Amino acid sequence: MDYSAIHTVSLLAEDFARSGLQAGQTVLVHASLRKIGGWICGGPEAVVLALMQVLGEDGTLVMPTQTNTNTDPQFWNAPPVPESWWPIIRAERPPYDPATSATVQMGVLAEAFRTRPGVLRSAHPVASFAAWGRHARFVIHPHPYEDMFGEQSPLARLYALDARVFFLGTGHDTNTCLHLAEERAQYAGKMRIEEESTVLLEGRRRNVRYTILDYDSDDFHRLGADYESEGHPVRYGHVGQAVTRLFPMRALVDYGVTWIETRRGKPTSSNP
Repeated sequence: MDYSAIHTVSLLAEDFARSGLQAGQTVLVHASLRKIGGWICGGPEAVVLALMQVLGEDGTLVMPTQTNTNTDPQFWNAPPVPESWWPIIRAERPPYDPATSATVQMGVLAEAFRTRPGVLRSAHPVASFAAWGRHARFVIHPHPYEDMFGEQSPLARLYALDARVFFLGTGHDTNTCLHLAEERAQYAGKMRIEEESTVLLEGRRRNVRYTILDYDSDDFHRLGADYESEGHPVRYGHVGQAVTRLFPMRALVDYGVTWIETRRGKPTSSNP
């Protein structure tokens, strides 16, 4: 533990404000808490409270709260599981409940945020978002199963609200908003796949099947690096030892559509 610096709610709020966050903004946050360094008085809760303090009652705070193990196990590859386990997983895994299902690989900040009073969470069993503030309900509802990150998803509504994306010690390799660019772009190999999740419907546990875009984030880091190197709007800062980046979601998504169509190649007639 590095005790060379202490971070409190008020000190974190000052750092967030210096990094460009302002009252009334709508902000999609991706964060790595450990990158802040030092000692955080109150842990992840303190960081959430500082973000809320800076954005204020007229602002809207949003984070991805995905549950990506609520998917068809036959497609798991990091790591894969034995085929003999597939029916067991489908039959026994807990159903998605927006109120209680823990996030998976989203970090401690997203988990702390989704459990705060007044935070709403979307109904998607894999790709949910949690939101707090003025536009929270508009952002998270509805969220159809078939539209994880497309035109009926929270990402499209964040785009409509001219939201900002805030990286707190993270990078474009995990930049969820670029999936909206994937949805809007036309490129070679674009296809939809069948997915399966477990949910609660009318109080009963059910497995549901639906189709989604076959997303691919492997080139997102290159896309983001090109966006930044070409001088598009990005504000850099620091919160503790964590590098922060704040940028308009619309600018990056629009850039991403063109970048993906150029770099991934032209679609064939068989693509959607």
